[in-house]
Amino acid sequence: ISPVPPYSREQPIFTTRAHVFQIDPSTKKNWVPASKQAVTVSYFYDSTRNSYRIISVDGAKVIINSTITPNMTFTKTSQKFGQWADSRANTVFGLGFPSEQQLTKFAEKFQEVKEAAKLARDRSQEKIETSSNHSQESGRETPSSTRASSVNGTDDEKASHGGPAEAHLKSENDKLKIALAQSSSNVKKWETELQTLRESNARLTTALQESAASIEHWKKQFSACKEENDQLRSKIEELEEQCNEINKEKERNAQLSRRLQELETELQDKELELEELRKQGEIIPQLMSECESVSQQLQDAEKKNKDLEEKVRTLRTEVEESKHRQTNLKTELKNFLDVLDGKIDELHDFRQGLSKLGADN
Repeated sequence: ISPVPPYSREQPIFTTRAHVFQIDPSTKKNWVPASKQAVTVSYFYDSTRNSYRIISVDGAKVIINSTITPNMTFTKTSQKFGQWADSRANTVFGLGFPSEQQLTKFAEKFQEVKEAAKLARDRSQEKIETSSNHSQESGRETPSSTRASSVNGTDDEKASHGGPAEAHLKSENDKLKIALAQSSSNVKKWETELQTLRESNARLTTALQESAASIEHWKKQFSACKEENDQLRSKIEELEEQCNEINKEKERNAQLSRRLQELETELQDKELELEELRKQGEIIPQLMSECESVSQQLQDAEKKNKDLEEKVRTLRTEVEESKHRQTNLKTELKNFLDVLDGKIDELHDFRQGLSKLGADN
């Protein structure tokens, strides 16, 4: 599977060749070759995500797919070998270069890409903090007209947004308004009566001069008026306490409105994250299709491998049989040569006998 699909906007920014190794997952000490020969190793830049990756492909196999983060470090362990750890891939990659100069260039590019990734991360955090501060300030700075409408809105607005609690609050407010109206009426009434009392007191003073006998009667009336006045004062204090409670309730409503705005902002952020996840989910079917294609190719290769193994076993059997036949032929040839040597010796003896016989004749 190609690590850089056609729909990606990743572009290569640096390319070299090296032998690729990975750390042995069991021992975490020994290096395991990931490629049989030197392969292409490239840095890729994704402009959409503002990220960097190191990618290497050996045929149809992806042997390196490592995203560079600001926490990574490339270490030169010898003149021609370097390594870095990738926590996401849970492994350590090693590269063997043909020359020290190529290793130095790769290390310099790694440091450059690492700094760029760090700068991109800092910029992203600054944007997030700026956006967060802006949303918090917009949540705090509620115009006075909005506050007034949310706290001192009309009865229809309260009825449509409040529910049972707002209806109860409305009922209590109506009662308080009636009590305040009655209190104002009583205050005016008592003010009138006090004025009357003052006039009566003036007349009583005049009458006191005329008659000292009626002073006790007017003292009693004055005491009664004073008691009623004290009662009115206590009622006014109770009404003031109720007004304070209403003001506290208004403040709580304002706090709830600010909290609601903050929750709406968080909801919008979550919706953006969900949309991003949906876009990433659309890529999965294509990747699955490519995986199935590679799996089919792997199965075909395994089948061909089995056929070749069967042919090798057949050839080995034929070779063994040929060796056995050669051994038998060598044995028969040796026996034939031994017999031939015997015949040659007999012919030689026979020739010597004929020669001797000829000499005698």
